[in-house]
Amino acid sequence: MLECVINVSEGRDDARLESLERAGGPSLRDRHSDAFHNRSVLTLIAGRDILERDVRALIDAAFECLDLSTHEGVHPRFGVVDVVPFVALDPNDAPVAIELRDRTAEWIASAHDVPVFLYGQIGASVRTLPEVRRRAFRDLTPDLGPLDAAPHLGAVACGARPILVAWNLWLDGVSIDDARDLAKSLRRDEVRSLAFPVGERVQVSCNLVEPSAVGPDLVYDQVLARLAPPGRIERAELVGLAPRAVLEAIDPRRWAQLDLSEERTIEARLARR
Repeated sequence: MLECVINVSEGRDDARLESLERAGGPSLRDRHSDAFHNRSVLTLIAGRDILERDVRALIDAAFECLDLSTHEGVHPRFGVVDVVPFVALDPNDAPVAIELRDRTAEWIASAHDVPVFLYGQIGASVRTLPEVRRRAFRDLTPDLGPLDAAPHLGAVACGARPILVAWNLWLDGVSIDDARDLAKSLRRDEVRSLAFPVGERVQVSCNLVEPSAVGPDLVYDQVLARLAPPGRIERAELVGLAPRAVLEAIDPRRWAQLDLSEERTIEARLARR
């Protein structure tokens, strides 16, 4: 089984999001949408052939109904279909994830005439998604497709990566400058983090890229230790699904505090059908 976690630049229009869910077919296991980010994360998991079919159908639908030129949201983005990472749930399938990434990138560029940047293992080197965001259209040209992005579709980052956990902390009584300092203090090889204003609060948004080494509990405790009154953690938020192993490494009495549950594990969603 392989996973594809497609990030699209739409998190507010329910009708459009429901149409994208339908396009995801039987592979669709979860959708997480956020109005402040104006972004949705759609998790697809299936065998290779079904996954590839459903990923393409969802991307087709997104390009058909979304328009980057009118998009507003706090999250960085450069495309309607912003990020398309393939994930091998079994590490032995990593070469298959890379092959699916390359096939999908070639198809996006040829079928939709959209610039595509690759990330993950590329030959003997590794390119990260933050590197793509930092360098795209500056000193990094697209790997496939046109050199310039169309205003209404933008570009796509298409990757192959290990399992990660996307997880946020919503903070109250904290300025955006202090939240940015907090996010910076969290960054290390195992954690990527950014801070965003979300209404009257702020959010520290994390990608736990090695969740077996640094899980949500450790990040929560580190943020809590650095907060000064009146700052407080209002709530935690899991984005998408997490592997069961992440929960098993944490005291179950903390799961609710960390927005974790058995029902929102990859394994539980696969058992549904």
